[in-house]
Order: sequence, then structure tokens, then C-alpha cells
Amino acid sequence: MTNTEQRPPASGPARPIALITGVGRSIGIGAGIARRLAATGWDVAFTYWTPYDRRMEWGAEPGAAASIEKELAEAGARTAAIEADLTDPDAPTRIFDEAEQRLGGQVTALVLSHAESVDSGLLDTTVEAFDRHFAVNSRASWLLIREYGLRFRGAPGTTKDTTPGTTPSPTPDTTPSPTPGTATGRIVALTSDHTVGNLPYGASKGALDRITLAAAHELAHLGVTANVVNPGPVDTGWMNDELRETLVRGTPLGRLGTPLDTAHLVGFLCSPEGQWVNGQLLKSNGGAAS
Repeated sequence: MTNTEQRPPASGPARPIALITGVGRSIGIGAGIARRLAATGWDVAFTYWTPYDRRMEWGAEPGAAASIEKELAEAGARTAAIEADLTDPDAPTRIFDEAEQRLGGQVTALVLSHAESVDSGLLDTTVEAFDRHFAVNSRASWLLIREYGLRFRGAPGTTKDTTPGTTPSPTPDTTPSPTPGTATGRIVALTSDHTVGNLPYGASKGALDRITLAAAHELAHLGVTANVVNPGPVDTGWMNDELRETLVRGTPLGRLGTPLDTAHLVGFLCSPEGQWVNGQLLKSNGGAAS
């Protein structure tokens, strides 16, 4: 797909705003999506949480947020990097407030690529770990989608204020329905079907799937589509050599996925050409066996 094929929706500001969560490392999937959307005409707000990366085996990447912002700006995007702890139920409202204030408009596309992922199985998962995974992967995703739905006013045929710097109040939508069959708002959530030996992660991602697919129906009157993307195995620094070799053997195309593979699909879903894809769980994994 070319950049021309992935022009962002024409409604709203000259460059619509995408909010992407989980952009804490330059080699991550979230960063790949941010680069793709910036290159195809979007302004980008993104969240990150350094304490999470710091406690993972790969460690925090010093200066990652500033470096990613610089890359996006070089692609022509206005940017807003927002550090946020998604275990805090108040974080989603603050994130939207800051994104809209700093970028001067409403969020048109919400991409959920954040995750809590600490391996543990059925017998050794602690209550604390279980609750933390659901707080970040499920509850925060629901709250972010809810906040988006309360604020979004960009559907065709609706009355909206696009004056830079204005933020619609988070009240239920009372504007007219969009033109039938059209959609300008986008929600895309990244998921996983991994459960064995990674129970709280897989279970909480399963809940995320259902929340997102519900949004495809419950937010349709706003002109919003919602889809789930399973990127399959993408090596962003968490694999050892043995696992990497095993996963490559299980993929018909003979390689692992890359952040750009995921970003291409997300970019399409966020484009005007992607508006008829809705309520789907899509696999972008090269045919990898589950």
C-alpha cells in the first residue's frame, strides 16, 4: 500500500490526531505504528510508562520518548509524549485532556498498543499480578475507549467544533447520526492469543478483545469503527534465540513479524479505505501457527 492509499480521513483538522498507547521503546510495535501514521498524515500523541520497562528484562531505553518525538516531527507530525501509569483509573481522562490541549483538537484514532506482560501460569500467578494485568490490559483499555466515545464528535453530518484548542465536554453524544455507511473515527487494539504459561496476559487480552468488539457496535452511531489486531510473534527484544528459531519454523513465510508489518495494517484500518472493516479480530502474523 502506498502513502496515497493511506491518506487519513479528511474530516477535522488538516492533520487528524491519533492517540497511541504503549510507545515506550523505539523498537516497539507502538513506535512503529506512530512512525507509520506520522508518515501518512497524522499528528500523534502517545503514552509511555518508564517504570514498566525498567522492571522488565530489556530495561528502560533512556531518552526514547524524546527520540521518537523527533522522528515523528521530521515526518511532519505535531507530537505529544505523555507519561502515564495505566493502573490509575484517572489516567485515561488526563491523557485525553493533555493530548487535545497540546495538539489543539480532538482525537480521531485511538490505537491501544500498551500491555502488562509478565510470564506466569495457572498455578504460579499471584493475585497481585492477575489484578495488575487486568487493570492495564482490560480496565484501562475500556476506560480509554469510553473516554474516546464520550468525546468524539467527528462523524460526517454531525455538528462539531473544530476550533484549535477546544475540547468537547465528555457528555453522551446528542448530535445527529452520521451518513449511513460512513465512518471517520477509528479504534484499533492490539491483542494476543498467548495463554499457556502466560495466563494473566492472555486472559486480560481476551477481555480487551470483547471490549473493543463491543465498541464496534455501541459507538457505530458516532461513525466509529473498532477492530482488534493480533500481530503474532514480533521480536522487539523479548525473545531468546531458542524461542526465535522455534517461532520462525512455525511461520510459513520463514521469518518473524516486524513492527512495520503491524503498522501497515493499522495504517490501513485508520485510512478512509479501511472504513468498511469493522468489528473484526484480524491476524497479521504471516500464517504463524497458534
